[in-house]
Amino acid sequence: MKKSQLRKLILKKRANFKIKNSKFNFTVLSKILSRGSKSKKIGLYYPIGSEVSTIELIKNLRTKKYIISLPVIEKNFEMSFYEWNKNTPLNINNFGIPEPVKLKKIAPSTLIIPLVAFDDKLNRLGYGGGFYDRFINKFEKKKKLLKIGLALSCQKINKVPTGKFDKKMNYIFTENKVYK
Repeated sequence: MKKSQLRKLILKKRANFKIKNSKFNFTVLSKILSRGSKSKKIGLYYPIGSEVSTIELIKNLRTKKYIISLPVIEKNFEMSFYEWNKNTPLNINNFGIPEPVKLKKIAPSTLIIPLVAFDDKLNRLGYGGGFYDRFINKFEKKKKLLKIGLALSCQKINKVPTGKFDKKMNYIFTENKVYK
């Protein structure tokens, strides 16, 4: 199956999936972050559609003094991360994604990444723009980066079709399991 067909299938499945027992549990994720990088600079995403919501996680990380940044797609189609706090307005970009006003660029030590599908080998199928893969490739030439994907269990497939530019995650968290 082609990546584009797979995306449509999994996104439809995700949109119809209901998490049992209320919220996504970020307790294990918080523990991994606390013993991971010494840097408190973290790049997250602002959830859209049926993506796993990061709002509670963001609130929790702020109480622990993490510097929260969100991605911005630049004019050259590269992705950068800019600091975001509750007082920073968000603008909707051409892809329908909320982005912070570009005040302070951040070099995150950890990325929390949305995904469309994943497999046991920590391969990630994204939305098809390659923004995260290009960012990771460029960033990791200078500095190591902890890459964490967030998904629902219904997004797991047997094998994600990958190419030479696709980047694996270090962890993938679902509502009921941690893949590492």
